[in-house]
Parts: sequence; structure tokens; C-alpha cells
Amino acid sequence: MKYDDASWHYGGDFPNDLPNEAGATHIGMFLAWALLAGLGGEIFADELAEEVGRLRIRAITPGAFFFSVCDGKFIDEDLNELGNAFALDYYESESADFIPDYDATLAVGLPSTYHVPDSWESYDKLKPVIDNRFAQWQSSRPVNSH
Repeated sequence: MKYDDASWHYGGDFPNDLPNEAGATHIGMFLAWALLAGLGGEIFADELAEEVGRLRIRAITPGAFFFSVCDGKFIDEDLNELGNAFALDYYESESADFIPDYDATLAVGLPSTYHVPDSWESYDKLKPVIDNRFAQWQSSRPVNSH
């Protein structure tokens, strides 16, 4: 399943003054959070461990990582089972809170969502918001009786 694709964002009314990569910043922020929280899929542990290491030491920004490593596409294989369950609720559902949280945290006063800088400063502002949503989500899940 494809959650998001940068190319879905840089058509239509995408700001002319920005590079296409700006259409991937919000996706990269979420994926970086998931990977750094231990919610990445097997491919990141196996084939892409070195790239994740660069992300972990902040040698590459979240959006640049996403655009280069994932080719601008965010799919279910990028996450493990728990990561996908959270992404389906927080990122993908009709009532998903990720974009509203992202905009309220990072895009206030900017011309558009796409003008949020792909930076670790942006990530550091957003991370506690996602951490809080993840904690709330986990506490609201039914306890597995097995």
C-alpha cells in the first residue's frame, strides 16, 4: 500500500518558488520519526542500515533522506507492523491528525505547508507532537489477550 508520494504534491497548486523536493518534507519528517522510533520495516534494518545510520547522526535531513532513499514514495514496507498500524490511524485515515499537527507545529506564518524547511530544527519541533500522539494511540489500543 502506498501512503504518500511526493509527486502527488508537486503538481497542481504546488508553489512555483519551491523545488519538487519540498513536496516530500512532510513525508520525510514522519518517516524519519518512525525509523528513529524503531518502527521501520525490515528493508531499513537489512539493506538500508547505513543510510538509516546517516539519518540517526543527522548527516542527512529527513526530507532529503526520504527523497533519495525512498524515491519520494512512502509505502507500507517502509514500516513494521506497529508502525503501519499507527500510520494507518495517524497518517492515512480520513480523521488523521498528522497534517493538522504538522501545519500547526511548523507551517504557521508560512505561505504553505510546503514552505516548512527540511531541517533538523523542524524535526525537533515536530517530534514531541508525534511522540505524544503515538503514546495516546498506544494507550487507546485494546490490550492483546494472548
